[in-house]
Amino acid sequence: MAKPDARQKSLLRDQQRAFYAYEAVGNVPTDQRKDYDIAVNDFGANILRSGLCAAIAVVQRLGNRGHLLLGHLAAAGVPGLEGADAKDLARRVRELDADAYMIATREMLQVTVWLKRAVQATFGGA
Repeated sequence: MAKPDARQKSLLRDQQRAFYAYEAVGNVPTDQRKDYDIAVNDFGANILRSGLCAAIAVVQRLGNRGHLLLGHLAAAGVPGLEGADAKDLARRVRELDADAYMIATREMLQVTVWLKRAVQATFGGA
């Protein structure tokens, strides 16, 4: 969700997340869609099961197959993680205090929900 442009300023936060998710997922190369689909679908469950740091570590362990998702998560404009990129997302999350970590976790879950919806709508079983 980087910086909202003029048409996004009047959108609600959930609408901004949706707009961002569909734009991000729409730019996933065809040859990476299967790996992206798997990573996105696992990410939300991993957050709920193990926490945000552990979920990000799982995506990092995917190597190149998870790099695109890390980039999309980092660029989503999650409070406390603004300006992060795929390489420093995990470090930035680890540096959050407890309150900011809880907020980032909740926001990241919301971003993930929209990414999953966008994958289902865009890839159509790819």
